[in-house]
Amino acid sequence: MTPTLPRITHPQAVPVTGVDAHLPALSLDRLTSQALRQRFASPDRQAWQPEIPGDGRRFSEREPAAASVLVPLVERDDGLHVLLTRRTDHLRDHAGQISFPGGRAEAHDADAVATALRETEEEVGLAADLVDVLGTLPGYTTITSYLVTPVVALVQPTFTVRPDTFEVAEVFEVPLQFLMTPAHHRRHEFEYLGQPRRFLSMPWHGVAADGQPREYFIWGATAAMIRNLYGFLRG
Repeated sequence: MTPTLPRITHPQAVPVTGVDAHLPALSLDRLTSQALRQRFASPDRQAWQPEIPGDGRRFSEREPAAASVLVPLVERDDGLHVLLTRRTDHLRDHAGQISFPGGRAEAHDADAVATALRETEEEVGLAADLVDVLGTLPGYTTITSYLVTPVVALVQPTFTVRPDTFEVAEVFEVPLQFLMTPAHHRRHEFEYLGQPRRFLSMPWHGVAADGQPREYFIWGATAAMIRNLYGFLRG
């Protein structure tokens, strides 16, 4: 019998077992739109392997279903920012969590990029004609048995956010340089059914739409895919 999937409702309470400050931060010159284009066009990109291919042991017997997320990079005056969403609290899955826009592939989607673009427009109202896809990273297998393809793209800064209020509580941005600095990457570990489970977190202290300070606790699969982007750009 497949065990019940553990729900981590307060990931902030899981002990921090380490911080990756020993790894180098990526410099700003490697985080420009031109530098990212060159990296995704480089001949060796197909040989690159992600540090974290998935959450670990899956809690489902079914084969992983295809899904995609968009990793939207918005050019601002101080450099590229990553657009993220905070899920609404009433959702059955991933309630309140920080995530990239995206979701499960549909039969009519041409490919992983089409899935990411469709889901992003549905969730946050970002039209595909404002998105310039740079490329994809290797798939990430989640504990819930999804094989998620991260689609990395540049987004024109003139977009207007129109979130689906049923799914998305908030849309916000984090500087890419902050996320590409491993001193902000924290490691957590806990035990479930006698097995160790691990995840990364990257807490961002920003300002919410109401003007009040808020901690955005980026963790789990979203943090792991950000870490894989760091590894890819570091080369």
